[in-house]
Amino acid sequence: MSKTFLYTEMQISLPFATAPWPARNAVLRDQPGLVNKTWLAGIGTQSLGGFYEFDSLDAARRFAIEEVPATARRLGVAQTTRLFDGSVVEEASRALNSLHFGGTLRQQPGAFVYTEAQIAAPFDQAPWRQMNPVLLAQPGLLHKTWLSGVLTGSVGGFYAFDSLANATRFVTDYFPTEAAALGVAYTTRLFDAAVVAEASRGLRSPFFG
Repeated sequence: MSKTFLYTEMQISLPFATAPWPARNAVLRDQPGLVNKTWLAGIGTQSLGGFYEFDSLDAARRFAIEEVPATARRLGVAQTTRLFDGSVVEEASRALNSLHFGGTLRQQPGAFVYTEAQIAAPFDQAPWRQMNPVLLAQPGLLHKTWLSGVLTGSVGGFYAFDSLANATRFVTDYFPTEAAALGVAYTTRLFDAAVVAEASRGLRSPFFG
């Protein structure tokens, strides 16, 4: 496994404008194998997190088991971290203009969405070919990177939308129907893209060229 994605979110409530992201970026730039990071700022919760791309599973795993817990310990908070296999989702993600697989940045996003369905399946058995045309028709969708859980086989996605309104409609109206069709429980998270542009640009985020 080469390309690996990592999602993490700290159970903290802190306005992003007051977050110490400049100091944190300086540390992250030295992390082995880090290709880029997009900062995440939780809507309604003011949680802090990130969507990372690493050049190997080893580098991402080390970050997940060493760096993230150390940061959570310093902050005195709980955290969520997930690892995803980037080597199996390329074709599916390219079809949805994923910037992690050479997509085209036409505008900066207004919101990000993270989803994960409580399912275990090899990604080549996931119904992405049937789902991609439906996803392409979702109002305001700019990009999606499909996610396939390391060791779990969970299926999910990291999405960029043009506006918070369209992203909210997606998580409240559309995605529950998708999960119901699969008969599974799910997780959705909603993030403000506007406030993280400068911080994310400093870590080569593909969403803020």
